[in-house]
Amino acid sequence: MTQEQNYQDFLARLDSLGLFHMDLTLDRMAAFVQRSGRPRFPVLHVVGTNGKGSTATILAELLRAHGLRVGLYVSPHFLSVRERILVDGRMLSEDAWARLGAEAQQRSEGLGLTYFELLTALCVLAFEDTGVDVAVMEAGLGGRFDATNVLEPALTVFTPIGLDHLGVLGNTLAEIATDKAGAMRRPVRGDGLAITAHQEPEAAEILRCVAGETGVELVGVGEVLSYSRAKGSVAPASKGKVFAPHMTGLRLSLPGLHQQDNARLALAAFCVWAARMRLPVIEEACREAFSRAFIPGRMQRVPAGAGLPELILDGGHNAHGLAALKASLDADAVRPAAVVFGCLRDKPLNAMLPLVRSFTDGPVYAVGIPTCPRACEPQELAAFLGPGAVPAADVHAALAEIPVSGLGDCAGPVLVCGSLYLLGEFYMTHPGLLERPK
Repeated sequence: MTQEQNYQDFLARLDSLGLFHMDLTLDRMAAFVQRSGRPRFPVLHVVGTNGKGSTATILAELLRAHGLRVGLYVSPHFLSVRERILVDGRMLSEDAWARLGAEAQQRSEGLGLTYFELLTALCVLAFEDTGVDVAVMEAGLGGRFDATNVLEPALTVFTPIGLDHLGVLGNTLAEIATDKAGAMRRPVRGDGLAITAHQEPEAAEILRCVAGETGVELVGVGEVLSYSRAKGSVAPASKGKVFAPHMTGLRLSLPGLHQQDNARLALAAFCVWAARMRLPVIEEACREAFSRAFIPGRMQRVPAGAGLPELILDGGHNAHGLAALKASLDADAVRPAAVVFGCLRDKPLNAMLPLVRSFTDGPVYAVGIPTCPRACEPQELAAFLGPGAVPAADVHAALAEIPVSGLGDCAGPVLVCGSLYLLGEFYMTHPGLLERPK
């Protein structure tokens, strides 16, 4: 392997590994870290089922607003794999990807890294290369055997755990929670630390047990602070384990009722880590971070235009995510005129489809996701959805059937939801919507 490869060469090598190929073990990544050395930057590891991307994004913004150089690793990407690795909110150049990709391949030669493992290896090298002060790294799949779990975290952040990746991580909430709880391991150095969002009782008990077994201190978000999105206010817990100041004016830019919980968890995680590092929590910096946070495809409103009706784009990909979406729509008194829905086959369809049907009194378009081999086929999905579901080849074909002026008496926007991969196909034609609104 030489460093003469260009960015396209690296992409070809990455694609040859298969985006959805999985081999659940930490052996290969552990060998890579042994060859390369443990990173010098602390890692804040975000694990869970729902809200990982939003929580990681808000946490990274909080760290940046407090003057730190921050690396952020998230997945999946929409259009370019470069979206997955950000330094201070910016993608690395294609030249940097080519150089670091060559180095990652050289250091991992003979290890047989998977697609996600090679990206994780490149990410570690990128954060070292750019001199980040701290890295926020989102788990890709599960916890115990996720490639990111080979790095000893300074803090593990658990978002809500629910049913997802059925048959891969397990088929029950207990099995999935056990896998994700595996992100907590007995630390080699120092004391282990984790924080968790509110969990279902079964998942909460598993997290408590694993924390006790591994000697990790597990803090509940309610033991740190509360946050009211409507008031923009933060109040410390009455008997808080960690100092959190009273704050006002924290206006969150991310739409959706559920983002209040993600923001609360991110802020509590920041306070926990800041206390350990003896960093001040600055009210004005927290305001800035909340107002600056942006992540596409999370209840993203798109006005009518360019041949499209008014849209809401949401990547809710399981029952928990769709329930949160419904609660947010109901809170805003929004009733979609139609739904364009596509999802992957390993999702809990029995729990998801009643929610999809409840979103609208208008048509539901069951669409394929041609770029994703794990997606349900349109006819198959329409049959699952039942009478009135309209199969369409993809999101573009479905939207082409909906008049820009709306659907008669149904005056609401069109909801596109069910998978981040589905939104990725939409953004291929409308890449400008991936940018933060000005």
